[in-house]
Amino acid sequence: MSQQKPENADATPTDAAPTTPETTPSASATPDVTAPEVTAPEVTAPEADAAPASAAAPAAEVPAAEVPAAEVPAADAPSAATPAPDAAPAAPQAPAPAVVVEEVAVVEEVVVTTATTDGPGLLARLGAEAFGTFLVVLAGVGIWLYSGFSGTQTTLTVALGFGVATLAAVATLGHVSGGHVNPAVTLGAVLAGRTRARDLLPYWLAQVAGGALAAAVLFLTVPTALPALLSQTGEGSVRSFFAATANGFAENSPLSRLSTGSAEFGLVPALLVEVVLTAVLVGVVLAATDRRTPRGHAPYAIGLTYAVLLLVALPVTNAGLNPARSTAVAIFSEGWALEQLWLFWVAPLVGAAVAALVYRAFASEPLEIDELDEDDDLEDAVAR
Repeated sequence: MSQQKPENADATPTDAAPTTPETTPSASATPDVTAPEVTAPEVTAPEADAAPASAAAPAAEVPAAEVPAAEVPAADAPSAATPAPDAAPAAPQAPAPAVVVEEVAVVEEVVVTTATTDGPGLLARLGAEAFGTFLVVLAGVGIWLYSGFSGTQTTLTVALGFGVATLAAVATLGHVSGGHVNPAVTLGAVLAGRTRARDLLPYWLAQVAGGALAAAVLFLTVPTALPALLSQTGEGSVRSFFAATANGFAENSPLSRLSTGSAEFGLVPALLVEVVLTAVLVGVVLAATDRRTPRGHAPYAIGLTYAVLLLVALPVTNAGLNPARSTAVAIFSEGWALEQLWLFWVAPLVGAAVAALVYRAFASEPLEIDELDEDDDLEDAVAR
């Protein structure tokens, strides 16, 4: 009897295999259940311990009666794996509007930085004004002085000398300081809102210094014997030679010297000519440098206008229209030039003020930096 029990025990699993086909799938499904149960964080400790124990036990050691198919059903695997996806929620994505807002903020920051650019510093602008005025006085007065004894001096050559020199100064220095090279133009630019008021006096000082330096260079290069050779009386000095280019009225006007005192332009005609012609010059400068005017035309308009106006004013007052030029020549001329210098400051400044106020009232356009959208408009605003 003792030998029959093992035989019956061995026959039990072999007979159960065909009769109960569900036992084999349940045993094979058990490892599939254990894989997600071990990796999933939500599986409880008892279930994780039970699953490996059942999987590690071989089929021969665990009878079919002790491990029924109902205890480890194949359907329990999805139920144990189902909470795993729910227990690990997807990571939230960054909202797209945050990226868009950041890009807009960067664009606005660049625009503001560009619009508030100050450009060249004060020293650079003063140096440009001094050099530009130096160029105008050196070329204009130099042609006036040296063409006299060479036989080529005419009113046209003097006017073109000043005009072309002004054109060159504005074209080369306009992007640095505005290319004023004239205290009257600077005053007009300040009153028209083109230049800061605090830059007015520094600009004037730089312009007068540049013009005086050019006059000093010319004064030092004139031979001492040259005035006496050119004088009809055989007498003369370098200062009297320079006085031929100085501005004057009444007995010191060019007409009075040419007519030996028979005719002259008095105070009122000289004042009126200087005021009106300077107003025209400053008006052309403001219009030519307006941001609505095609770029690149300003130097030619300003230089040619200055030359034409000199043709009108040379017979009357020797054509002031520029206080820096008048001051530079008066310093190295005879005493009467300094005595009458006041008119060639007052008249051009009055004319410049009239031109600026008229331009601002009728021709100017408000410039709103915040409303500019195009690159060209923004660049013009910074240059202004």
